[in-house]
Amino acid sequence: MAIADALRTELGESHRATKTLMRWTGASDRTAKNWLTGSFGPSGEHLLMLARESDSVLATVLALAGRHQHLVGAELLRIRQSLLSALELIDRLLNLDRANGTPD
Repeated sequence: MAIADALRTELGESHRATKTLMRWTGASDRTAKNWLTGSFGPSGEHLLMLARESDSVLATVLALAGRHQHLVGAELLRIRQSLLSALELIDRLLNLDRANGTPD
């Protein structure tokens, strides 16, 4: 149920969520729907594929394994990526050349 909750939190429960799970893992439509409802959990291989794609699933797996200290590292990597994306957007909006910080 914890993995289902993580998937629903990140993806919702729509047909689009099912399609996303199918794309991430190669699982069938029925299998992806079962994961979202919590009727069945993903196999080990599928769980690894989900953790690779989903921050929510990764955090859930780490928490279930009692590895809470690793959640901080995963969160820092996510925050770093968000900051880099924000900087790129700011640079584009300001037309800045990243090499020297001056307008193009």
